[in-house]
Amino acid sequence: MSDTRFDPAQADARWQAAWDQAQTFRADSNSAKPKSYVLEMFPYPSGRIHIGHVRNYTMGDVLARYKKATGYEVLHPMGWDAFGMPAENAAMEKGVHPGGWTRANIEHMKAQLKRLGFALDWSRELATCEPDYYGHEQALFIDLYEAGLVYRKESEVNWDPVDMTVLANEQVIDGKGWRSGAEVEKRKLNQWFLKITDFAEELLEGLGNLENWPDKVRLMQENWIGKSKGLEFSFDLSNGEKLPVYTTRPDTIFGASFVAVAADHPVAQSLDSDAARDFIALCKKGGTTAAELETAEKLGFDTGLTAKHPFTGADLPVFIANFVLMDYGTGAIMAVPGHDQRDFEFATKYGLPIPRVVAASIGEAGKPFEGEAEAGEGVIVNSDFLDGMDVEDAKREIIKRIEQQGRGQGKTVWRLRDWGVSRQRYWGTPIPFIHCESCGVVPASKDSLPITLPEDVDFKTPGNPLLRHPTWKHVDCPKCGGRAERETDTLDTFVDSSWYFLRFASQPADKPFDKDEIAKWLPVEQYIGGIEHAILHLLYARFWTRALAHMGQIEVTEPFASLFTQGMVTHETYSRKEGGKTVYYAPDEISREANRALLSADGGEVEIGRVIKMSKSKKNVVDPDTIIDTYGADAVRWFMLSDSPPERDLPWSEAGIEGCSRFVHRLWRLFAAYDAGAQGEDKALARRTHQTIAAVAEDIEALGFNKAVARIYELTGAVEKAAPSASRSHAIRTLVQLAAPMMPHLAEEAWARLGETGLVADAAWPAVDPALLVEDEVTIAVQHKGKLRDTLTAPKGASKEDLESMALASENVQRSIDGAEIRKVIVVPDRLVNIVT
Repeated sequence: MSDTRFDPAQADARWQAAWDQAQTFRADSNSAKPKSYVLEMFPYPSGRIHIGHVRNYTMGDVLARYKKATGYEVLHPMGWDAFGMPAENAAMEKGVHPGGWTRANIEHMKAQLKRLGFALDWSRELATCEPDYYGHEQALFIDLYEAGLVYRKESEVNWDPVDMTVLANEQVIDGKGWRSGAEVEKRKLNQWFLKITDFAEELLEGLGNLENWPDKVRLMQENWIGKSKGLEFSFDLSNGEKLPVYTTRPDTIFGASFVAVAADHPVAQSLDSDAARDFIALCKKGGTTAAELETAEKLGFDTGLTAKHPFTGADLPVFIANFVLMDYGTGAIMAVPGHDQRDFEFATKYGLPIPRVVAASIGEAGKPFEGEAEAGEGVIVNSDFLDGMDVEDAKREIIKRIEQQGRGQGKTVWRLRDWGVSRQRYWGTPIPFIHCESCGVVPASKDSLPITLPEDVDFKTPGNPLLRHPTWKHVDCPKCGGRAERETDTLDTFVDSSWYFLRFASQPADKPFDKDEIAKWLPVEQYIGGIEHAILHLLYARFWTRALAHMGQIEVTEPFASLFTQGMVTHETYSRKEGGKTVYYAPDEISREANRALLSADGGEVEIGRVIKMSKSKKNVVDPDTIIDTYGADAVRWFMLSDSPPERDLPWSEAGIEGCSRFVHRLWRLFAAYDAGAQGEDKALARRTHQTIAAVAEDIEALGFNKAVARIYELTGAVEKAAPSASRSHAIRTLVQLAAPMMPHLAEEAWARLGETGLVADAAWPAVDPALLVEDEVTIAVQHKGKLRDTLTAPKGASKEDLESMALASENVQRSIDGAEIRKVIVVPDRLVNIVT
C-alpha cells in the first residue's frame, strides 16, 4: 500500500459498484439474525437533494452499517413521498405532466444518494405516486371505511376561487391563497374524514411509553391532542333560549364580562339584519390557523342579546366574535378578559369590563392589569364563595354547584379533530368510492383497484382536472350496475406517509403487506427526521398503525420505537441592495477576503448575513454534487458527523469541509504504514485501541456521532506517535473498521490494500478484550507546599508505602524539599501524595 494519495472519485465509484453487484445491503426477512429496522423520513422528489438530506441520511447510514457489523439483519430502505401540490404547480407553470416531472426528479435524486454511498436496500424502493403503492392504499382506505373509521360529511373549508381548490389552514396567508393570492372564501363541501378522535385517548396514553422519543416531541403531540377537563353549562339568553358554552377554567366564572359565539353558530345565523350578515361574511375571510387567530385584530358584532350569569344574575352582552371557532367546544365561549389574552384584546377594543378573579394572593385582589391578560395562576379573588381557594379546588366547587343546579356538567374535551383527507386536486391517490343515484356513496370493488389517475389531463384551466375529465369519472355502480361517477377528490398526501414504513417491510403483490413479515421488522428501531414533522406526520402514522392493529391487520401499535430529530445545516447569507430590493447570492458566487465577501461577477462587496437554515429563497444553499466532485463522498459524510451534536444545527463552512478532506488523506497515509509483520507489544496503545472500540460503539448506539468522531481523531493521533509494533498494526486495522460506517469508501479501499478478503461492509465489528478496558495504571499527583511538583505512573492499587517511596524518589520533589525536615506524608490511594515539611 505505497500510494500516498487517496483518489476519492475512483474509490467512490469502485466500491459503490461492488456493493451493488454483491447486493450487500439487501435485507433478508428469512435471516435467523436479530432484526434491526433503521429508517429516515423519505424525501419529496423536488429535483435535488440538499445538504440537510445528506446529514439526515448519513446519520441513519452510520447506524445501519454499525448494526450490520454487530450481527443484525438490517432493513434500511429508501423511497419517495411523491404526490403533492409542487408537481401540479410545475405542470401549470412549465407545461409538463406531474408524473413525468416527479419521475425525472426521482431518478436524479436517486443518483445523488447513490453517490454518497448510503447502505440502502434499493430492492424495496417505492414511490407513493405509483399504482403498485397507492392501489394498496385505496384497499386500506376501504378497510378503514368498513371498520367505521372513515366517513363523509359537510364541512367548512378554505376555498381558493382562482385555483378552485380547498386549501389547508397553513396555505392561507393573511386571508389569501398561498399560490394565487386570491381572497380565500369559506365554503361548505362534502369531505372525507378519518376518525382519529376515536383513538385520542390511546394516542395520548401511548406517548407515556415512547421513552426513546424526544420530550419536546411528546409534549407537542400531547398539546395537539389537547385533552382538557372543564365544564359545559348553559346561559339563559334574553330571547328565552339557552346557550351552551364550554370552558376549561370554570374557576374564573366570576370574571366573565361577555359571551361570544362563532360566525357559524345558530345564534349568529338566526340574526335577521344586513349588518349581521355582513359581519358574518367578513369572518369567513381571513386566516384560520391558530397562529393567525391569535395575532389577527379581534372583531365583534353585538347581537343585542344578553346572557344571565348563573351566580351573579348579571346580564352579559352576547357578541359574534371572529376568534371563536365553531368546531371547538360548543362554538360559544364564556369570555374572561382578565385571564385570556384574546378576550382581553376584545374587551379592550369594545370597552367591556376586565375584572380580576385570580391573583398571586388575596392581598392583590385589587391589582390592575398592565396592558395584557394574566395566565390565571394563584388564588381566586373577587369571586364570592370561591375567594381564597386555589384554582383546582375552585374548579371542583363550580362544577359541583352547576351540576346541582341542573345547568350543566363536568366534561372532557379534546383539541384533536377528525382528520379531513379530501383534496380537490389531481396529483394524489384517487379516493376509491363511487357515487350512485340509487345506492348512494359506495366503495369501489377491490377487484377494480388500483383506480389509476388518467394521463390525459389539462392543467391550463384552474381547478381539479379529474372533475372535468370527459370519461374518467363515469363508471358503473359496483352495487347495482347502474350509471355512476367516481369520487374526484384525492387523498391528503399525509395519508401516503402514514403507512409507507409498513410497505417497506413487506411488499406482496396481492395485498398491502403480510402480517407475519411486519411482525419480523416492526416497530422501526430507529426513526430519524426533522422536528417539523413532530406533530402531523408522526401523529397520523401512529393513528394508522393503531387503526390497522384495531382491525387485526397487524399486531404492533406504535410504529417507531425510537425517534431522533436532527438539527439543520445552516449557512451565512450574502446580499446587497439593488434597485431598492434585497438581492441574495449563492455561496459559489462569492469570494471571501478576511471578513469581507465579494461578488465574483463584479468584485463588489456584499453584506454577510446571519447563519440561518439553508433556504432556496435566501440562496444560502450548498450543492452536494459540487462538494462531492471536489472532496469525495467520505469527506462530506465526515463533515456531517463532526463537531456539532447531531440534534443541534450544523454551520456549513469551507474550512470545515477542507479539514475533513485533509483527515481522509491523513488516515490514508496512516493505513499505508500498516505492517502485517510488525513485532512487539505496546500495552498502552493496545489498551487505548480497545477502549476506543468500546466507546465508538457506545457513541453510535446513542447517536452521539460527534463523540465517535472525536475518539477516532484521538486514536489516530496516538497511532501516529507510536513506534512500529504488532499493537500499532492492530490499531491501524481497527481504525479501518471504526471508520467504515462513516467513511465507507476509504475503509473499503484500505481493507483491500491490507490484504483482507471480502468487503469491510460485511466484516464483523472489532472484538473488545474486556481485560484491556480496565486501567491497571494510574497517574499520581505529588504536591509539596500546596503546589504540584511531579506526576507519577503507578500500578493501580499500589500501597501507601510504595507511593510514598516513589514520590520521595522524584528529583523534582527532592529539589522542592531542598533538605527540609519532612513532618508528614499524606497519601490518597490511586490519586495523590502530599508532602508536608
